[in-house]
Amino acid sequence: MSEARLKSVQCSSPAGLHRIAYKEWGDPDNPRVLVCVHGVTRVADDFDALARDLCDHYRVVCPDVAGRGRSGRLADPQLYALPQYVADMVTLIARVTANGEDKVHWFGTSMGGLIGMVLASLPQSPITRMVLNDIGPTLDGAALARIADYIGQDLRFPDYASGARFVREVSASFGPHSDEQWDKLAADVLRQEPDGQWVRHYDLALAQPFKTMGVERAKQDEAALWRAWDAIACPTLLVRGADSDLLSHETAQLMTTRGPKPRLVEIAGVGHAPTFVQPEQIAIARTFLTA
Repeated sequence: MSEARLKSVQCSSPAGLHRIAYKEWGDPDNPRVLVCVHGVTRVADDFDALARDLCDHYRVVCPDVAGRGRSGRLADPQLYALPQYVADMVTLIARVTANGEDKVHWFGTSMGGLIGMVLASLPQSPITRMVLNDIGPTLDGAALARIADYIGQDLRFPDYASGARFVREVSASFGPHSDEQWDKLAADVLRQEPDGQWVRHYDLALAQPFKTMGVERAKQDEAALWRAWDAIACPTLLVRGADSDLLSHETAQLMTTRGPKPRLVEIAGVGHAPTFVQPEQIAIARTFLTA
């Protein structure tokens, strides 16, 4: 079953209800479930190549995190943060494991990795094996500021080609891709408005929590993430783009000495973050996850 099924699940927040959309690949009765969660401004479609490769072994579930893609938006923008995202993933996992064991494997890119870290650190966590893609408890402040500024820009493009060029330019750190791959990476995150203009897929209010975060809060969050890291016990693989400006080599090395003590793989010629659409990158994930 190499084509995805589009589904959704209703989730709750302190501000009301919202729907989380997800793509499901593979045998719908397969009890082996792999959950793949994207980065802060990306979507479930990022994992199409990885899911096609792994759906012979897993039922692969790829959600759009709240405020992105096909999922609903949150009534209170301050809820665009890890506690809400983790709660939504708990609901999603309960749905997709309802007929089997409540255990899953996890692949998280950037923000998706942070969600996985927090969820894997909890007692009785459903995550039993995890890949973290270019993310860790300590993140470069300048890179975070760059991402926060990029998220909140209300950019509009007169045609698809202009939008696709922009996505390719700002995503150069993803590393080398074919023209066809770049086109898909752009098409997945661009939407056409009724007036004919093209915009990015997500709620621009995602930027609000970034804008209101002070230095002290950032330090507290970093300390909390290290505590979460130290509480993780499941087998973990840490992947880093060798040129990443978000996750430093030093932080990645420190991560291998604490918590789950993962094996570290660094991918040459790539920054933040490896897309796992290239066969050699997919092979890294497949070898670890299906071991």
